[in-house]
Amino acid sequence: MTTKFRLARTLAVMAGAALALSACGGGTGNSSGSDTEGGTVSYWSMWKEGEQQQLIIAGAIKDFEAETGATVNVQWQGRSNVQKLVPALNTNNVPDIVDGSYAKLAPVLGDTGQALPLTDAYDTEVEGTKVSELIPKKYLNANNILDADGTPWMLPYSLTSDGFWFDATANPELETAPPASWDDFIALLDKYKAEGKVPLAADGDIGGYNSMWFTTALVRTDGAGSFAKVVQDKTGAAWDAPSVLAAAKKVEQIVQGDYLIKGYNASKWPAQQQVWATGGAELMLNGSWIPTETGTYASEDFKFSSFPFPAVAGQPASVRADFGGWAIPKKAKNPQLAQELATFLLRKEYQDAYGVEAKVLPIRQDAATSPEMASVKKSIDSAEEIYLQNDGVTYPGYVEKVFWPINDELFLGKINAAEFVQKMKTSTVKYWKDNS
Repeated sequence: MTTKFRLARTLAVMAGAALALSACGGGTGNSSGSDTEGGTVSYWSMWKEGEQQQLIIAGAIKDFEAETGATVNVQWQGRSNVQKLVPALNTNNVPDIVDGSYAKLAPVLGDTGQALPLTDAYDTEVEGTKVSELIPKKYLNANNILDADGTPWMLPYSLTSDGFWFDATANPELETAPPASWDDFIALLDKYKAEGKVPLAADGDIGGYNSMWFTTALVRTDGAGSFAKVVQDKTGAAWDAPSVLAAAKKVEQIVQGDYLIKGYNASKWPAQQQVWATGGAELMLNGSWIPTETGTYASEDFKFSSFPFPAVAGQPASVRADFGGWAIPKKAKNPQLAQELATFLLRKEYQDAYGVEAKVLPIRQDAATSPEMASVKKSIDSAEEIYLQNDGVTYPGYVEKVFWPINDELFLGKINAAEFVQKMKTSTVKYWKDNS
């Protein structure tokens, strides 16, 4: 259902809008100066009504309308919004702006040339600072939200990450001295076993969670972009690299080491994360959304904290950081106003609300965050480089239909590391044969 916020355009509001737009310091104008007054922008959102992120954005939209005299027609479509965009791109019935994760927006808009360049948005000043300076350079240097010529097509407003989550009340030493290497990590798991504790929890039916183990181990070995390079090799030869087998063997070591909760390979989400949050396991490799998802049933004195996947082979301590943000289809009817809306929503008050009320990671480094996010924010802020989920691989169908099913076999103990590598090599060659 379309929610329409319509405000009377009184002379006072119009004057306020003109002032804000000409100043370019309130986040609604662009560097070349905008004289937009009124107008209508359509927005398809990934959030559903009632979600904390939706409430924050809805409030910001009301402020935007009051300040500019514009009307925002927003559809709170939920996570299927980008999927619905695919057929719409063949028509003229596209929204002016859409938000979503990088993994969903890239194959539909970014990789296909269907996204409008957001140069004006990045040149806009928000509260006296250019948007391009509000976003940490290492995010832009990841080169995933930029076109081949360096032009941005996506404007991120939040991040997700991952790490090993634990209860700092029960394990306070992990906050100050987390495992520094893979060997240290295994020693910690063995220590928990010796004490009669369950070292790890995992919901084995979630392919995206299971895949974190292999991709992160490979990135820790060969650096950010290494998994993407293996996938891109249409001959499959890259799968024969010793480092690939070594990463798979680390997953095999976890599976065969009796470190995981019994029955994880037959569990249904969210059973195992519930067990973990109530003290049934010490650690869980998962995303930065875990405090929100498990907070309602965690033990009373549970203190959420995390540490990054330990370093392997001396590589820099890179950290995963996935973008959620805005993109504008090239067929948008009012792209300038859409860019003004996107930059308006980067004001600190809304970014602070994202960090504190929604308990997510805002894109602005100066934004406030909740205590639950302190550890993962510290990891991202201190990381030398970042990488995306699945190392930024967004080839249609590859991750979901090729990588995850075979990786699940490895993580669930159905095949060993060598078998995993061979199956991935064969399946990758077939994928490129079918999709080239």
